Amino acid sequence: MNKIQEFFTKITTYFKESKEELQKVVWPSKQELIRHTLIVIGVSLATSAFLGIFDFFFSRILEKVV
Repeated sequence: MNKIQEFFTKITTYFKESKEELQKVVWPSKQELIRHTLIVIGVSLATSAFLGIFDFFFSRILEKVV
């Protein structure tokens, strides 16, 4: 078997195994997807607000010190 045939055999095997693995995946329902998306957005907004507040206060303190 030459290198080109071996290469294409490996590529073919990779795609077959990938397809098999994708068939085993349990995809979330639409409701789960929406709920998890909203949780991520909520946590991101809360984190940005938290960091924004600290940034605001620390920059005010730094202005007074410097």
